[in-house]
Amino acid sequence: MVITPHIMQQGLWQTSGHYEFYRQNMYTFAIDTKEFVLKPMNCPGHILIYKSKLRSYRELPIRLFELGTVYRHERAGVLHGLLRVRGFTQDDAHIFCAQEQVKEEIKKVVDFVFSAMKDFGFHEVAIELSTRPKDSIGSDEDWLQATAALEDSLKEKNLMYKVNEGDGAFYGPKIDIKLKDALKREWQCATIQCDFALPSRFDLKYVDNEGKERQPVMLHRVVLGSLERFFGALIEHYGGALPVWLSPVQAVIIPVRKEDESYGLSVKEKLLAENLRVDMDTRNETLTKRIRNAEVEKAPYIIIIGQKEALANKVALRKRSAGDQGQMDCGEFIAMVKEEILNRQ
Repeated sequence: MVITPHIMQQGLWQTSGHYEFYRQNMYTFAIDTKEFVLKPMNCPGHILIYKSKLRSYRELPIRLFELGTVYRHERAGVLHGLLRVRGFTQDDAHIFCAQEQVKEEIKKVVDFVFSAMKDFGFHEVAIELSTRPKDSIGSDEDWLQATAALEDSLKEKNLMYKVNEGDGAFYGPKIDIKLKDALKREWQCATIQCDFALPSRFDLKYVDNEGKERQPVMLHRVVLGSLERFFGALIEHYGGALPVWLSPVQAVIIPVRKEDESYGLSVKEKLLAENLRVDMDTRNETLTKRIRNAEVEKAPYIIIIGQKEALANKVALRKRSAGDQGQMDCGEFIAMVKEEILNRQ
């Protein structure tokens, strides 16, 4: 994992081609006599890390990962909550590899994407192969090779896809994997790009097993993409009722009376000791109102603590969408919730 600066000099973006092909989406400003850019991408920073020393074929593939915040000047009319913003954080990685490693690396990323989507509960996706746009850099041969590597990888994984002509990045073709939520709406998240152009423009090299200099291929990949957009899509998909393992608060403890708070606190401490996320509502409100508030907040579990529970050393449990579950031993509840978390429920 690496961290790269948010502000970089203009010359870096001229070398990468962003200044020529992406300038309308970039925030530029002057400091003294030099022009700087708020980074719209993380890739040039990762390229500089790769280029910081001579690389050997034995090191490849080199995978650099960053939770990097980027800034893009989107038109005011297209901004939309978390789903379209001007500053966002990506789970961004760049893989520098030899040509013979490209397809295997692409397939590994595809597997990673599908595994992550399954864990988050997205079981339907739409795959697009986006090809060379009108404004682009790199040779025809490089574009053909890069596109073929992506397409062959999809075919070898037996994945259905459609070709999105001319919608690739200016430096290379890409696979876009769009999520389908519970309402069948599509959300662009994961992307895999195959890039021969930037390694050429930055003169990236590695030494092969014969001692000769070779140019690596650069794969750009995000799995969740914009974290803000992904969280927005996730909330939309579940209607706010996130599964237990994802819920910010997994259980809310509600003591019936002031006298029940002491036992409620001991239950809370037991849950916290097991790394469960729990709140306790001791506000001076009616029991009904506090239960209703926890339901509106879509807490997976509501634990009611009254005199009977305290005397029996148990908890009264309500489960989201399933209602009253009766009394349960605290240890039994902990085991049940941890099993749900383990199974990504």
